[in-house]
Amino acid sequence: MTDQERGGPPAPGPVPPAVQRARWEALVGSGTPILADGAMGTMLFAAGLQFGDPPEMWNLALPQGSMVRQIHRAYLDAGARIILTNTFGGNRLRLSLHGNEGHVGEVNQMAAVLARAEIDAASGSALVAGDIGPTGSLMFPMGLLEFDEAVDVFAEQARALVAGGVDVIWIETMSDLEEIHAAITGVRRVAPEIPIVATMTFDTRGHTMMGVPPERAVLALAEWGANAIGGNCGNGPDELIPVVAKMRAVAPDVILVGKSNAGMPELVDMKAVYRAEPSVMADYALEVRVAGATIIGGCCGSTPAHLAAMAAALGVRAPRGA
Repeated sequence: MTDQERGGPPAPGPVPPAVQRARWEALVGSGTPILADGAMGTMLFAAGLQFGDPPEMWNLALPQGSMVRQIHRAYLDAGARIILTNTFGGNRLRLSLHGNEGHVGEVNQMAAVLARAEIDAASGSALVAGDIGPTGSLMFPMGLLEFDEAVDVFAEQARALVAGGVDVIWIETMSDLEEIHAAITGVRRVAPEIPIVATMTFDTRGHTMMGVPPERAVLALAEWGANAIGGNCGNGPDELIPVVAKMRAVAPDVILVGKSNAGMPELVDMKAVYRAEPSVMADYALEVRVAGATIIGGCCGSTPAHLAAMAAALGVRAPRGA
């Protein structure tokens, strides 16, 4: 079905903070596992995105924008109740690598509109999560990016996501506590009450690339006001399950998140290949739930087929209307 047949994306508009909070509390207060979506990049590459091209620019073009919507819809149909926008690299530092730094506002705002349009078309109650990834620059003193500049970069992206109508901000794939602190600070500058999910990647012997252990991460992120905390990406389910368990041990009251890659990535013909079958991810969903995760999803290499298997294993259903 085309955008025109669906009536096109709705006009962008921010969700009132009270509504954001109510939607979040209704979701996490259900007492049941919550399925987040799977990989966006994996699906875009399958749809024709070329290596090195910025996926975020697909939000602004046709038929590419329609493809982004189709991917959102496939994850909704698989049972996802949280849909991440196509904005992982939507900050001005990442976009500047292709000369697109002037498009931060429209890229992020339209991404939120596209995700909301599919949720509305599905007559569902899933939440739109504004996806924020790393800047790609090292923080001072290891690099040149100062804390205040990073805050400005993240605030700019968050402002556009909120303007587009997200319910939640989802900060992911971070390795540096200083950078994720800047991201949370930037989000809070423009949206003091919006729920924040914050996840780091523990792909270096159970620590992040910058040496942060799960226990330190969860305590710091909770202190900075994240509403849900966990791990994503990395080297597959076997790595992420103990991360969640370690977080649970030191922070038993925190809402925890596990969003694993579909197995260990392998380089084949200069492309990352993920070999975990849907059944493997279904087993992972059950194990990470036992470890303490409430919000469970897939990262690189995961597809709607993986999500559907996870939904069946967890006993959750697609977020349709009554």
